[in-house]
Amino acid sequence: MNGDNVTIPDNSTVTSQITISGCTGNASATSAVAVKIQHTYIGDLVVTLVAADGTAYVLHNRTGSGTDNIDKTYTTNLSSEVRNGTWTLRVQDAATADTGLIDSWTLTI
Repeated sequence: MNGDNVTIPDNSTVTSQITISGCTGNASATSAVAVKIQHTYIGDLVVTLVAADGTAYVLHNRTGSGTDNIDKTYTTNLSSEVRNGTWTLRVQDAATADTGLIDSWTLTI
């Protein structure tokens, strides 16, 4: 889990990382990414999980219009990815007028 708050300014991209070590094999086909983002207009956001090898998995892509906050667990097939390494949650705010922050996120692989 990474519970460090990361501010998400307008029209910018921010990241938060989790490093996994000491695990063998690949991640699960039913890996879970639990995301808590405070934002006043989630339709502005693109949320992507980036594996250690740089492969990107889009979790949220500018849906939800003016809904506040993302508090959701995404099930993602990461079975082609090695568990160990640095995983990155990348959040892009693709519009103006609303800001927020990554509150926390957890990766269960």
